[in-house]
Amino acid sequence: QVQLVESGGGLVQAGGSLRLSCAASGLTFSRYVMGWFRQAPGKEREFVAAIGWSNGSTYYKDSVKGRFTISRDVAKNTVYLQMNSLKPEDTAVYFCAANFRFTQAMGAMSPRTYDYWGQGTQVTVSS
Repeated sequence: QVQLVESGGGLVQAGGSLRLSCAASGLTFSRYVMGWFRQAPGKEREFVAAIGWSNGSTYYKDSVKGRFTISRDVAKNTVYLQMNSLKPEDTAVYFCAANFRFTQAMGAMSPRTYDYWGQGTQVTVSS
């Protein structure tokens, strides 16, 4: 059974940094994409970043390019989201998810294509 567990959220001032982690278990295939999404109150869940697990390809939402970095540790089955220069508009619940329909990060932006989701971790950026 696939389980995804996020951690690392919290409260930070604008301009600060956080690193989110997503520990995965039960993923027996090697060719899939891991993604980060976020959902603010009253808004739809939106794509943030994705990484191809086998090839390390990455893709980002335009508004986070240059500020956020997605990476993975294959040995630890963990995907990370390093978030720098945080802004109040980055405030949301952040979710990690696994996508078995794609192997490249580019294209794996729709939440509907993801198969498994974590429970989410709250990120709050104060101004």
